[in-house]
Amino acid sequence: MIKINHQVVEPKDLKGITNPEKSNIIKLMAEYHSTFEYLTINQLEFELLFRTNTMKAARELNKSGAKFTTFTYAFCNKTYWNRLSNGGFLLKPTMSPSVAILDILKNGKLYAFECSTGIAIVLYLAALYSIGRQQFDVLFDGLYLMDWQFDEDLPIYQVYEDDFLPGDVLHFNNPDFDPKQPHWRAENVVYFGDDRYYGHGVGIQNAANIINFLNKKRRPNSKNSAYLMRLITRPQYKSFLRSSEYFR
Repeated sequence: MIKINHQVVEPKDLKGITNPEKSNIIKLMAEYHSTFEYLTINQLEFELLFRTNTMKAARELNKSGAKFTTFTYAFCNKTYWNRLSNGGFLLKPTMSPSVAILDILKNGKLYAFECSTGIAIVLYLAALYSIGRQQFDVLFDGLYLMDWQFDEDLPIYQVYEDDFLPGDVLHFNNPDFDPKQPHWRAENVVYFGDDRYYGHGVGIQNAANIINFLNKKRRPNSKNSAYLMRLITRPQYKSFLRSSEYFR
C-alpha cells in the first residue's frame, strides 16, 4: 500500500512516473501488505530515484573489474585512499569524495574488498547519482569504506519482512559455513526483482545459483543449506533527502 499525506494512492494516480523500473517498484509497493508512507510525492520520487540508481551502481560495480577478497587482503588505489590496518579505505584529506568513489568504477582492478564493503560502495554511488557531486562532496567529506559502517548522513536501517523491492539490500545466510572460509558465512546482495541479485564475489545471479555457490562453502558433511533471509537493509530515504536538501 502507498500513502501520500495519509491518503492511499494507486499506481494509476502516479501517471507522471513513466520509467519502467520505477513503475514496477510502484506496482509492487501497491500490491504488498506493507505500507509505504510519504508526506509528499517528492519523497516517493526521491526513493524511486535512489532505488533505480542503486541498481545502476550495482551493475556498474559488477563490470568494474574490482576483485573480491577478505579484509586482510583488501587493497585500493593509493592515489585516493589510505588502506587501514582493518582492511577499510579512508579517503585522503585532499581528495574529492565523488572523484574517489567513481575511481572504483574507473580503475576497478586497483581495488579488492569483501561483499559488505561492496554494498557500501553501491549505496554511496547511488547517493552520488541521486544528489549530485556538489552535495555529495559536502556530505561525505572524510568518506570511510568498511563493512557496514555508514556515514551518519546516509542512515541505514533493517526490517524483517519479505516485501522485497528492487533496490533493496538483501542477505543470503550460510549457517554451516566452512570455518576456514568465514567470509562465506553470508552474501549481501542488491535485489533487482524477478529473482536477480548482485553480490560482490558472485556477480549477478538468481537465488538458486547463489545458494548453490554458498553451499559449496559449507563445513564437511553439512546438511543445512544456505538460504535467503527475511531481512531487508534500506537507506532511510526520507531522512537522507532532508539532509541533502539542507545544502541546496
